[in-house]
Parts: sequence; C-alpha cells; structure tokens
Amino acid sequence: MIRIATPAGYALVAHQEHARLAGRFAEHWGNAQFPAPAPAGVMPHVIAAVARHDDAWAARDAAPCLTREGRPSAFTRELVGSYSAFEEIDLADYLAVRGAATEAVAQDDPYAAILISMHTVNLLTEQADLSTLKPADRALHADFIAGQLRRQAELAASLPPDLAAHATPAQLGRAFEFLQFCDNLSLLVCVGYDQPRPVRHTHLDSAGVRRTLACTPLGGAFRVDPWPFDRPELSFTVPARHIPASACADLAAFRAACAAAPVEALTIRLAT
Repeated sequence: MIRIATPAGYALVAHQEHARLAGRFAEHWGNAQFPAPAPAGVMPHVIAAVARHDDAWAARDAAPCLTREGRPSAFTRELVGSYSAFEEIDLADYLAVRGAATEAVAQDDPYAAILISMHTVNLLTEQADLSTLKPADRALHADFIAGQLRRQAELAASLPPDLAAHATPAQLGRAFEFLQFCDNLSLLVCVGYDQPRPVRHTHLDSAGVRRTLACTPLGGAFRVDPWPFDRPELSFTVPARHIPASACADLAAFRAACAAAPVEALTIRLAT
C-alpha cells in the first residue's frame, strides 16, 4: 500500500495501482529531446516491467496491516528516497514477496523479469540502510541477493535471439534506470511529495547528454523539468480508498473499513 495522510484519516493506493501509473508514464515517454530508452521492439517489454514490477504485492495489499503506532502499514512521503525499515518487517516474508515479483512476470516476459529483479536488487542494496538489518537476517539478505543475480543470468540465457541481442549490460542498465524513473515519479506524485526533488537517475537526451529530471509540486499538479513526455500535459486517475483514522483502532476494524470503503479516483496531473 501507499499511504497519504488526509485531514480525516488516510487515502490508500495499492502497490499494483502505483505500478500501473508508472507504466502509463512509461507509455508517454519520448519527444524531440528525450528518445525512447530502448529500440521499438524492446520497449513493450520495458513498459511491461514498469507496469508489473509490483504484481506480487496484490495478496499483501488484500490483507492490509497496521503499524505499531496504529497507522496503515504502507509506503509514505517520509520514505521517499530512503529504505531503512528492516526493523519493522519480517524479512523472510518480505523477501518472499520481492522474489515473487520477479517470478510473477518471468514465464511470459523474461526480459521484463530481469528488469524487475534488477529493481529489487537495487532497492535492497544501494537504496537500503543495512545497518537496520538484524544480525541474524544478514545471511538471509545476502543469499536472496545472490539468488536474484543468478536468476537474472538464467532469464537472460532463456531469451529468444531477438531479445538476447538487446540484453547487454548497457542496454539492460538503461532500461533499468528508466524503470526506476517511472517508479520514483509515481511514488512522488502518489504520496503528494511537497518539495522539489530530482527523480531517480540521469537520462540521456537526444544529444547523448545525461540530464537530471526534477519533479516540483505546483499545487494540484507536478512539473517535470526538463519535460520527457509526448504531450505538454498528462492527467491520470488512480484508484484509492479513504480510511478514517478512527477505523485504525485495531486490525479487524481496519480491515473491515478497507473492505467496505468505496473506490475513489485520485487525480494525478503532470505539466511542463
């Protein structure tokens, strides 16, 4: 879940819906200044990776939990750009979901699955504060990362020749950075991040120069500068459920409130 505080409680967005929004950003990437991050024949696989990178969270989001403080357990504005919550989770359970994210896509799109695995490894290494990891869990973490790297190699070996030709480290790295951009931008706008912030990774412009793209809240919209999309303004809706703070007194009441809450449309607007 993604959690947005409201005056009366919380708006909750499922991980899958956040990823689908990221996939819609990916579909609109590309203009005279910013070319597509992969050849035309490869882009559908890259977009699939972006849109499906959180497929494995569906079951978890269907049984939401509360934190010790009595708030919906979810990604929040405060977690943007950091990952230091190992002490708050059951690591084995969490890693199982992360591993399942790769496998949810592996059979029908191994190229996309490689990119999703790269995203998972980055999240749990470069973006993670491992100092918060319990000593007993360090070996579990290391084994998981090693297993994901092996799985990436297996998936690469299974690619048909037309895709294998575009699975070089440089090409996969560029597609991975693109996934990270779309994912990060989706998180920023879904949580209503309230400060200007560079979006993950630099991106090649049409001159081959790496550019930093920034997301700036405008009040009802978000500016992305420089603008990488195919239209001067983009508007999307994301399904969300509003849960009153009073429904978070205990887990049973919270889950009942989540099940009963109507789906509302959260509007996301990007502008130049």
